[in-house]
Amino acid sequence: MTKLIVCLTGMPGAGKSTIADGLKSKGYDIINMGNAVREEAKKRNLESTRENLGKLMLELREKNGPGAIAELVKSQIELSNANVILIDGVRSNNEIQVLRKFGIVKLLAIHASTDTRFDFLQKRGRSDDPQTIAHFEERDNRELGVGISNSIALSDYAISNIGLSKDELIDSAFKIIQSWIE
Repeated sequence: MTKLIVCLTGMPGAGKSTIADGLKSKGYDIINMGNAVREEAKKRNLESTRENLGKLMLELREKNGPGAIAELVKSQIELSNANVILIDGVRSNNEIQVLRKFGIVKLLAIHASTDTRFDFLQKRGRSDDPQTIAHFEERDNRELGVGISNSIALSDYAISNIGLSKDELIDSAFKIIQSWIE
């Protein structure tokens, strides 16, 4: 069977990782693009700070092309035995083109308000999460700069994560993905 590669896209803090974590129990493999950058930072003995990870993401794209981050996860996709793979954090159409070599790609965009996203990121606790509005806006601008708005605009389906509970968000994504399988 051809793999279904579901790309979760959306601005930082919209709910992509919440969906990915919630759907692990459904037998999907989860691959996090941000973790691929964090792993690369580790190999280079870089601390996983907001500044370092942002610079590294841009450097990788500059050096290896706009699909560079997707290239970092190719071996994980190839090694996966799952029929459905969720890619958490797709940011550009170039990454989507790389992923299309491995299966049928569907894009699921997650939308949330700026206030919701900032609030969530402050509570999440990753090393690179913004703690000030200025850092938050800087990160949003970096994401927009690498083309995330295009992947959001071209999504096959979008979920508005406004007023949803965590379970409702996860359940909504699961139903959409199941409809793509059937």
